[in-house]
Amino acid sequence: MPTPFVRAFRAALSEALGSTDPASGKPLRSCIGVYAFYDYDGEPIYVGQTTESFGTRIGRHLTGQRSDTLAYRILDPFEVAEMELWPAEDLRADRQKVAKVNAIEYSVYLGAIEGSKYGAILNEKIPPRESRVELPPSFRFKLVPDEMREDREHPDIRIARRAETLARVAAVAHERGEVSAGLRRVIVIQAVRLADLAAARLAFAEGRRRPSPDAINVQELVGNVMAEFGDDDDE
Repeated sequence: MPTPFVRAFRAALSEALGSTDPASGKPLRSCIGVYAFYDYDGEPIYVGQTTESFGTRIGRHLTGQRSDTLAYRILDPFEVAEMELWPAEDLRADRQKVAKVNAIEYSVYLGAIEGSKYGAILNEKIPPRESRVELPPSFRFKLVPDEMREDREHPDIRIARRAETLARVAAVAHERGEVSAGLRRVIVIQAVRLADLAAARLAFAEGRRRPSPDAINVQELVGNVMAEFGDDDDE
């Protein structure tokens, strides 16, 4: 049997996906659109899209079903405390569906980058560059019950899990040898996230102010996060 935390997490996820999208009248699990995951600090960590359904795609990410992000150990489902959905069910029958959903995804991605204290998130593949568009209404859900949050968000637990995730994704790069530049970018960003959390824990133990995220120049380490390398020849 799953642990109490896993059962509660999946129950919250199922309830969220069972919510109705007012625009289409369908449950969100049946809608297409764009989604984002956030950690316990409200920090955006991943943005994706689906033209299948939220239920199928997000299930692959967060319930142990196979996805590239899990296969490559990029995303730790236990680090996901909240999710936000931008349903675009009205585009399902649109002949330009893919392009329009891509534009929504890139716009959400830009918002996540702007909202991140690191100016970077854990996407292996940066969404294709599109013109920024007005986003459809979104729905944000907590996935971790309040009564379990205090234990799960304890800094030492998060440091240990983040270090384990970093070790796993680094092992993937080592074992496979030839991996995308995006995966190597994820390793750097995850290392920055780990260093920031560990430094904050040290500062707390010593009674100091938490170090500023600006102490690490993420853009200097990973380069442009607005487009894949080679896709931004005009810059």
